[in-house]
Amino acid sequence: MLIGLIIIVVLVVGLGLFAITAINRLRQQSIFTEEAEAGIDVQLTRRAELIPNLVNTVQGYTTHERATLDAVTEARAAAGGANTLAEKAAADGQMQQALANLFAVAEAYPDLKASTNFQQLQGELTRTEDQLAFARQYYNDAVSTLNRTTVTIPWSMFVGIAGVEKAEFYDAPDVNEVVPTVDFGGPEQATD
Repeated sequence: MLIGLIIIVVLVVGLGLFAITAINRLRQQSIFTEEAEAGIDVQLTRRAELIPNLVNTVQGYTTHERATLDAVTEARAAAGGANTLAEKAAADGQMQQALANLFAVAEAYPDLKASTNFQQLQGELTRTEDQLAFARQYYNDAVSTLNRTTVTIPWSMFVGIAGVEKAEFYDAPDVNEVVPTVDFGGPEQATD
């Protein structure tokens, strides 16, 4: 009888410790996912803060590119208003498209391309884009780990108790697959 009681106590304590471990693992992976999403937000904010300086620099050299500059400004505003992951991805795609168009326009202005300020801003933006790509990948890796854990036994039995849900991946919107089109409107515009 005493041996049976000891075995039951050991099993209950063992199961309790396993449940605590499972819940902690799920919550920890959920926190990693949230931290990774915050890393994307940091890089998006950093890029958004560079945009006004870039637009002002380009504006000083170009007079015929109002639509391109307005598109960059609109994309920045959309990025600032994005709350959900899907909205952030869409705004990110819009920003990437607008910046690609802006840099394509800059190709038509040799003085702008040679400007130290423009080159520094372009370099900083390139570094930010690299960090943003890394942050997206890190986030998707964290989501993959969390989602795998939430659907595998024995961890899946503790998902409800831990209050953890599967996370959504950061999917690049369709706009990222479209090659930017730029119309310089003829060589006379590039002579300013």
